[in-house]
Order: sequence, then structure tokens, then C-alpha cells
Amino acid sequence: MSDFTSLITRAEALLARLEAVLPHPLSAPDWTASIAFRYRKRGQGGVLEPVRHIAPLKLADLKEVDTQKERLLRNTAQFVAGRPANNVLLTGARGTGKSSLIKACLNTFADQGLRLIEVDKADLTDLPDLVDLIAERPERFIVYCDDLSFDEGESGYKALKSILDGTVAQTSDNVLIYATSNRRHLLPEQMKDNLGATYTDDGDMHPGEAVEEKVSLSERFGLWVSFYPFSQREYLTIVGQWLRHFGVTEAAIEAARQPSLLWALERGSRSGRVAYQFARDYAGSHAPVDLAVAPTAISDDVPDGLDHV
Repeated sequence: MSDFTSLITRAEALLARLEAVLPHPLSAPDWTASIAFRYRKRGQGGVLEPVRHIAPLKLADLKEVDTQKERLLRNTAQFVAGRPANNVLLTGARGTGKSSLIKACLNTFADQGLRLIEVDKADLTDLPDLVDLIAERPERFIVYCDDLSFDEGESGYKALKSILDGTVAQTSDNVLIYATSNRRHLLPEQMKDNLGATYTDDGDMHPGEAVEEKVSLSERFGLWVSFYPFSQREYLTIVGQWLRHFGVTEAAIEAARQPSLLWALERGSRSGRVAYQFARDYAGSHAPVDLAVAPTAISDDVPDGLDHV
């Protein structure tokens, strides 16, 4: 009898070890815990973790991107209202507000049922399971991929391509993909890709298969929103907006003009992110002692991060 009990104990231990390495189906989180979630790998399975602290960005906080703001706001409003809307690819210069604009749209429409799920590029192979999990939910979900780009042969590329427009099953109408990238075509483009191009007698050029493959993913996003480097005037406008946010006086903002330009010159960029970082440094070093140590409403990660207040 003792031998049988020992055998049962060993069998249970073996099953427990097997369960730890076998893939587990994705389970639903507490959807009331947050308006934003992260998909994370845990062992052989994945989990949806609620984001406890959402960056409190508002659309009014984002300056000099009015055209981009209007296009994304209109598409998101259509989606939340249950009308046809497009998957969106936001591309262009770094630090110009691509990810911040998505977060501001989330805060704008959260009360109307909009939710966001952040998925890393490495986890895009699990995207079909994620879409199946939320397909019957009443909320409207944006699956958010930040700083998206692929190297040759990455598996996530095919998974995203199929979800966007290529599987035999139709994607649920309560899900859209919003992605940001510094690359328009999401894959590295090389001179050798052009060697496959063909030319007709009348001068027409037909791209080769390599070029067609690299363009095909970005073309599956129905809406492209492009961002461009800021001019000096636009950069100074953004600096002033963030300095006002931190309570700096108008006289001090005018005095900050030259230091902010020098800051940008040292960083090699006149972006919204650089303007925000200068404003934090300037406001912190010029604030009264009792204000300098006061907590701010927005952390150092606001232009890029999602999860800090």
C-alpha cells in the first residue's frame, strides 16, 4: 500500500511539472481593473495584466500635431461608435507624439468603452488567441504595438500580416490595431532588394518580390498617419506648453528660449520628447524650494511609457 501511495505521489509531481511547461489557454483578466492591459508571456502561456497607473495625457497637451490629431481622433471616434474604422500605422520622426497621441485618445474615449491592450513585437505570434478572447466583449479594443519594426524572418511579421487582412476568418469588429514605427514599411530596406525589379520596353518599372513583400504589411493598415520633425518655432511652442504645465511663469518661459534651443542642439533633435525633458529640467531647477520637491502629475516616461503616473 505504501508503494502505491508513493507511486501516486510521484505521478502527481510529474503531472505538476508537465503542466508547468505545457502551453495554457489565455484566460480573461478582471476587465474592470483598468482601461489598459499588457499582454505578457508567463512560461509557456500568456496573461493579460491590468495597467494600474495610466499616463494622464490629454489631446490638448499635444501641440503642433493638429492634422495627425484630427485624423486619429476621427478614426477612433468612428470605431467607438460602432461605425467602420481602419487599423492605423503612425510613422515618422522619433519623439514627435505618435505613442502619446494614442494614449491621449484612450483617455478621451475610455468612458465610452474604449480599452487598450499593449502587445510587444515578440508576442505578436499570440495575437490570434488574444483576438479570440476579446471578440465577444462589449468593449472596443485597440491592440497597441509601440515602436514596431521587424528584421528578416521574424515570426511576428506573418502573424500581424494575417490578422490585419489575410486569414480565412474575419477579425471581430470590436478590435483595431494601432502601431507606431519609425519605418514606413516596417522592414529594413536594402539596395539589393531593387535588383529584382523588372522594366518593360515602354519604361514601366515593376518592383521585385522582395520589395513587394516589404510593402505588403504596411499597406494592410487602412490609415497612415505621418509625423515630421519639428521646426524651431514648433519646438519652442511645445517647450512653452510644457513649462506652463509645470507652473513656470511667462517671464521665465521667455528666458528659457535660448537654453531650450541649446538643449535641443546638444541632443541633436527638436522633438516633443526633447522639449518635455528640457521643461522638466528647467522647471525643476528654477522652481522655489517648496515646489521643486513636489510630485508632478506626469512622470519622466510620459512621451514613451504607458504605465506611470
